Amino acid sequence: MGGPMSVNDPLPWIPQVTRLIQQAVAADVPVLGHCLGGQLMAKALGAPVTRNPVKEIGWFPVTVVDTPESRAWLGALPPSFPVYHWHGETFALPAKAIRLLGSADCANQGFVLGKHLALQCHVEMTPQLISDWVREADGELKPSRTVQSGQEMLLDAERKTAALHRIADTLYEHWVKGLR
Repeated sequence: MGGPMSVNDPLPWIPQVTRLIQQAVAADVPVLGHCLGGQLMAKALGAPVTRNPVKEIGWFPVTVVDTPESRAWLGALPPSFPVYHWHGETFALPAKAIRLLGSADCANQGFVLGKHLALQCHVEMTPQLISDWVREADGELKPSRTVQSGQEMLLDAERKTAALHRIADTLYEHWVKGLR
């Protein structure tokens, strides 16, 4: 899932996690990562994680990249839909990965590599998580074109997260097939 650290920080657990991801991919065990998890997947698979040109924090749309893989993973979802974001860095695509989602301010919002799924955005959010993150933001929320205020993020959160969970269900239903 997410976290305030960077995969580029010199934390002792990061190499352990990237090795675990490499082992899982090599063993054909499906891997799923959200935000920091997606960045860890990219790093483990040889792609750099760098500062995004802007922070994306709040509800912003992503666009589906029209490929056979995106149609398989996203089914009948619309070509663009709002998701939750909270990141200042982003991943490049690992070799042979296929871009699934992008946004106006972050080209790589998701990729697939066989049965493995990495997301920069968050589809797993709940109103309580959003409330907790906003409360713990510690001055990070400086509203701009790509950063919403806490009040704006919490506005109609029940409805927005319900729609988000339908997107998550579609992605996870496809990911789970890889476990069989």
